[in-house]
Amino acid sequence: MKKVKLVVVMLALAAWLPALSGHGQEPKREPNKLSDLMKRKLENSQKVLEGVAMNDFDKISKHADELISVSKQASWRVLKTPEYEVYSNQFRRNAADLAEKAKDKNLDGAVLAYVDMTLTCVKCHKHVRETQKVRLDVPDPPVLVRRER
Repeated sequence: MKKVKLVVVMLALAAWLPALSGHGQEPKREPNKLSDLMKRKLENSQKVLEGVAMNDFDKISKHADELISVSKQASWRVLKTPEYEVYSNQFRRNAADLAEKAKDKNLDGAVLAYVDMTLTCVKCHKHVRETQKVRLDVPDPPVLVRRER
């Protein structure tokens, strides 16, 4: 009888162990909205490319529309520079052109719009990286002064 009670207690502990394992650890971080948005952009871009490769105009159109929707999210706006605005607007125009070419069943036009959209992404990401490197509003790190003994 004692063995049965011991087994029951051990099974109960084993069942509770996973729930207790997270106790006392760091709380999970809030999801990064921009990172999630960029993942959605990448996934939809890949689906557009898949649609192009498979000659699937419905897929191209659907995911081009999703790309436009993603680009209208508030967290999309990473920088407040004129160049960033130009890139964002160009991206939306390219995605809209892509959707239009897909609706017209114009594969060559859709391919060209996809390439233009991709180039705009690359240029924008480069601009964001370069701008973040040279930001002037970020204070310099503290200077460590070594004392003489």
